[in-house]
Amino acid sequence: MQGNARTQFEQIVPKNVSPRILKWIAVAIAALILLVSAFFTIEPEEVGVVLRFGKYVRTVNPGLNLKIPLGIEKVYKVPVERQLKLEFGFRTEKGDVRSEYSSTNFLEESLMLTGDLNAADVEWIVQYRISDPFKFLFRVRNTVQTFRDINEAIMREIVGDRTVNEVLTVGRQEVAATASSMLQSLADQYEMGVKVEQVVLQDVNPPEQVKPAFNEVNEAQQEREKLINQARSEYNKIIPKARGDAQRTIEEANGYALQRVNNAKGEAAKFNAIYGEYSKAKEVTRQRIYLETMNDVLQKVGKKLITDEKASGILPLFNLSKEGIKNE
Repeated sequence: MQGNARTQFEQIVPKNVSPRILKWIAVAIAALILLVSAFFTIEPEEVGVVLRFGKYVRTVNPGLNLKIPLGIEKVYKVPVERQLKLEFGFRTEKGDVRSEYSSTNFLEESLMLTGDLNAADVEWIVQYRISDPFKFLFRVRNTVQTFRDINEAIMREIVGDRTVNEVLTVGRQEVAATASSMLQSLADQYEMGVKVEQVVLQDVNPPEQVKPAFNEVNEAQQEREKLINQARSEYNKIIPKARGDAQRTIEEANGYALQRVNNAKGEAAKFNAIYGEYSKAKEVTRQRIYLETMNDVLQKVGKKLITDEKASGILPLFNLSKEGIKNE
């Protein structure tokens, strides 16, 4: 086998080449390899963290850069401009126009206990960026896995402080905002070099085992809300109308009372005025009142005959016939 290798080498290298030239060729090839291995490229969305004998020395920007070869300096490329994400409770296998998800069950991540001792299957996404490459690489061992563990712990704490209805319906946005704030605070405390962009609750459902019972509870609650709304509708129809009728009756009573009081005051003022005039000339006023009263009374009497009180023989003046009596 060695003979075959030697024969192939002799076929490549001419026999008339001196050993000195071969030495320089080998040196040139080695130098070329070292020169090529000394250069490296950083993509536009990355930065390079350079270590020399395992110690951090510098961070290089995107483009063509130089390092000491032979393993003296090593480069770790960190995607600081790329938005990264972690998925909990599910995994996306293919993100295209129509996403495809893994059929594997991740209940150990998503199954949680709420504050009212109900179970909820919570799926969420955390979007983040690497803000400090040095901290991301060297402050925490296995940063991504630690970040996942922190996410799960915080989400369980938040869900455990709320009822299942809050997590499933109205409280979803509040849960996501609280998780984002707490996650950023804890990441800064651990010096992970991570900036949390967004926490999104992908899907929140009751576990499959209790879905029928949960649906029945929801239907009962919806029926209760419907009946309450119907009762409130009837209440709003009847009570305001009754209040309006009562207020109208009160206003009418007040108006009637004011009218009677004003009429009484007017009558009293009129009486006082007449009495004042009467007290000035009692006989004349009495005579006038008498004449006015008689004028009103006599107009309602039929046939009238006025005689002097001293007159005698007035009987012929009366028509006592049946026709006269009938006419009267």
